[in-house]
Amino acid sequence: MALSPVVLPDLAAPAEETMKAIRVHALGGPDALRLEDAEIPAPAPGQARLRVEAAGLNFIEIYQRTGLYKGTLPFTPGTEAAGTVDAVGPGVAGVRVGDRVATVNALGAYAQYTLVPAERLVPVPDSVSTRAAAAVMLQGMTAEYLTSSTFPLGSEHVCLLHAAAGGVGLLLCQMAKRRGARVIGTVSTEGKAALAREAGCDDVILYTQTDFGAEVKRLTGGVGVHVVYDSVGRTTFARGLDCLTRRGMMVLFGQSSGPVEPLDPQVLNQRGSLFLTRPTLGHYTATRDELLERARDVLAAVGDGSLRVRIDRELPLAEAADAHRALEGRDTTGKVLLIP
Repeated sequence: MALSPVVLPDLAAPAEETMKAIRVHALGGPDALRLEDAEIPAPAPGQARLRVEAAGLNFIEIYQRTGLYKGTLPFTPGTEAAGTVDAVGPGVAGVRVGDRVATVNALGAYAQYTLVPAERLVPVPDSVSTRAAAAVMLQGMTAEYLTSSTFPLGSEHVCLLHAAAGGVGLLLCQMAKRRGARVIGTVSTEGKAALAREAGCDDVILYTQTDFGAEVKRLTGGVGVHVVYDSVGRTTFARGLDCLTRRGMMVLFGQSSGPVEPLDPQVLNQRGSLFLTRPTLGHYTATRDELLERARDVLAAVGDGSLRVRIDRELPLAEAADAHRALEGRDTTGKVLLIP
């Protein structure tokens, strides 16, 4: 009896015509995030379509949702995702259907499918789970460039790290210790303090109970720290400048409490010829070679266990609003993932 031919599924053409996606039609609070049906996008030249298995939550999506970062309405939030290449557009080389990849440049990651410039996709090694890759791409590469390039830490340095039990904070603690630095971290609760210590913090300050500026000076014998890594912004920035030693550097890489007040550059002179920088990951992964180098370093460390990724919670796409509330309320320790 003749056997019927086996028909393999066409990964480049999903059977369904629509997908679920989060859409923002009006700026506002978390309730602005709406789960809707949307067309599955077709990749243009140079693009790949990613079947999203996990999307990482980041403060930038809150800034976009509230209008702090300007954009065009309506839009689907999200840039960080990991999953499987589902289709490729014309002219794409080096990425194939079926590849397991991750990115921080998705065009709307809060969805079942998203488009990505193919050159911004990074292969995920077999030693790293897809969800771990989604959890570490943005925050891991951020921690990597902050400690290796923005202010290259060494054993002679002392650093102050705000939000030490957050997603970036826990990774920063580990990377700073790997480079031999002394790490002072600030957190809000005893529970978060324990996590920061476990990640490598030498000294942990509960800023809800202690003036962190005075405590830093006490811990350093009045000298101060060489660098402050500040992702909080408005509520920590000015006091953080007082924590720096002469010619120290303030690295302001976020603003979870709001944007900082305008600064007279003369303040930097008065407080010890300080340096101030406002870096962003895009400028440290501007070329594909640099992107691949940083991503490979981070993913290799995750794969061999030398860098631990803490996933705080995984929520279905329909609960994106709750995920935003948790992140805004600083009710998270580690990474929050949305699972389509």
